Amino acid sequence: MKTQRFVIGLSVLNLCILMSILFRANSAAIPEVAPVLRGRALEIVDDQGRVRAMLRVFPADPKVKMPDGTTGYPETVLLRLIDSKGSPHIKIAATEDGSALSFGGESNPTHVQILARGTNTSLKLVNHDGREQVIKPQ
Repeated sequence: MKTQRFVIGLSVLNLCILMSILFRANSAAIPEVAPVLRGRALEIVDDQGRVRAMLRVFPADPKVKMPDGTTGYPETVLLRLIDSKGSPHIKIAATEDGSALSFGGESNPTHVQILARGTNTSLKLVNHDGREQVIKPQ
């Protein structure tokens, strides 16, 4: 009779332990998801540690002279997609007064640039030999 009680008690204890393990396994199966990822910049690197994509906010710089002759560079949010040699082939920028999109080719200065700043827009095409064509609305 004592052996039978011992076996029943041990079976109940094993059942409680098994249920505890199963409940913990079910609750761990659904990881919590952070609602927001916050930071000053985001960089994605390849297996060699080279930055291949970057998302960053650049502060305004009132002293910079722009290619179009204007002075000052507004605060800019910039996304760059970078090749294995370190050249950014795709750039997407957003500023207070507009935006820009640039696609780079295999060799510098080959690229296509789409700009919308203020009330002006343009499309610039540049070949590998430096010849360029700018298209603006008339």
